[in-house]
Amino acid sequence: MTAAPATPQLDLAQANAHLTQIDAEGITRWAHETFGPGLVMSTSFGTQSAVMLHLVTRIVPDIPVIFIDTGFHFLDTYKFADELTARLKLNLKVYQSPVSAAWMLARHGKLWEQGVEGMNTLDTQRKVEPMDRALDELGATAVLAGLRAGQTDSRRSLGFVARQDGRYKVHPILRWTTKEIHDYLKQHNLPYHPLHDKGYASVGDWYNTLPVTADQHEREGRFGGLKQECGLHVPKTVEESQSRDASGL
Repeated sequence: MTAAPATPQLDLAQANAHLTQIDAEGITRWAHETFGPGLVMSTSFGTQSAVMLHLVTRIVPDIPVIFIDTGFHFLDTYKFADELTARLKLNLKVYQSPVSAAWMLARHGKLWEQGVEGMNTLDTQRKVEPMDRALDELGATAVLAGLRAGQTDSRRSLGFVARQDGRYKVHPILRWTTKEIHDYLKQHNLPYHPLHDKGYASVGDWYNTLPVTADQHEREGRFGGLKQECGLHVPKTVEESQSRDASGL
């Protein structure tokens, strides 16, 4: 386990007021200067993940990039991960549940067919626990994430920097539109996830991801419409949730 650097104590309202005035690259540089070796980033290798991976690694080339391998990703996701890792020379850190996907199925059956409670149990075992372990082992004090305000209800209240579970989360492209994402990919000749051309606007595990039609929101193909988040990007406590909402823009 890497010893965590000292965590700076930020005035979130003041920090967000400052970050509102600068662009995504500037926010990334601010995060690097503020958190130093305690800064990591997470990726799902989802539909638009190439944007954040390219943007951040141009500024912090050796930043640890955490990928949670749930054991249920599409084969195309693993191929996409290999492609981007090689192309962008990512310092990739892959974390998994200590229990294999097959063993979990043997013990609990298809949790994704057991309603919201089953999905939450699945996400806790295969996503949240490995991510918590990754952040502890890497000594992370802050995480860069490619969340955008228009993706889910809970993300609308986020600030460019927020507090979650004792660490900071920084969201450089929080206010980007879908058009801005597309323009960045085109400008830098970066790929979408291979399933994008098959109608998948948001890509997660194969059991909770469906293509969407042109008139549907990008997240409507996730979790069978039962929920919007997998647990990685929401606070575990009511107090932190209230604090995060208060820091939103």
